[in-house]
Amino acid sequence: MQVRVLYFGVLKERSNVAEETVELSGSATVGELVRVLRERSSKTPMASGLENVWQGLAVAVNREYASADAMLCDGDEVALLPPVSGGAGAEAVRRIEIVDEAIDADVVVRAVKAGSDGAVCVFDGIVRDNTRGRRTLYLDYEAYREMALAQMHRLADEAVAKFGVREVALVHRLGRLQVGETSVLIAVASAHRAAAFDACRWLIDTLKKTVPIWKRETFADGAVWADGEPFPEEIGLASRGDVR
Repeated sequence: MQVRVLYFGVLKERSNVAEETVELSGSATVGELVRVLRERSSKTPMASGLENVWQGLAVAVNREYASADAMLCDGDEVALLPPVSGGAGAEAVRRIEIVDEAIDADVVVRAVKAGSDGAVCVFDGIVRDNTRGRRTLYLDYEAYREMALAQMHRLADEAVAKFGVREVALVHRLGRLQVGETSVLIAVASAHRAAAFDACRWLIDTLKKTVPIWKRETFADGAVWADGEPFPEEIGLASRGDVR
């Protein structure tokens, strides 16, 4: 059986390998694979100082978090995810939130930065004063909060795995917003700017299509719910032919 193993953060840096194919004899669990990789790394120069990383490791199988006893299948993609804090004793940086108060962009951006970063890309979505020629007074946002927050966590995890960025902050505000206020803030930290740009664009585009948050626009001459973008085919009922 073969699985594709992805490395991130300090594990990627120390091994100088972003991914590899690992051959396993017979069936194996996530925990057994990690033990094999950990024992192998202990015999190389990359082992020094990584004990806390291995102990705090999280593993994703096919982009879903997996427990140590989860069974692997041939062709699985297994991502080794070091603690986002970078070591024991530090607080986790990641901020994924739905809030009801004003978003302080400076605070969020400062918190996401680290010494290993070469770039932080920020998307600051703000309320503008018009839409298609109609003067905007204010916006009201509402959400299926629990589901929206879960989807935002999934998007952040996927962005880290998909683009190889180090960290993501994703904050969306609900309630009434005035012109000039921030509705959504995304900050992506990475060693390289290209990955940060790509991840940031992907995050806002995907959030707009998949996260259950709605916007009601109040103009000087009336109010409407903003037209939403079509759901992707894999989740939209109509696109799958499930609505008759």
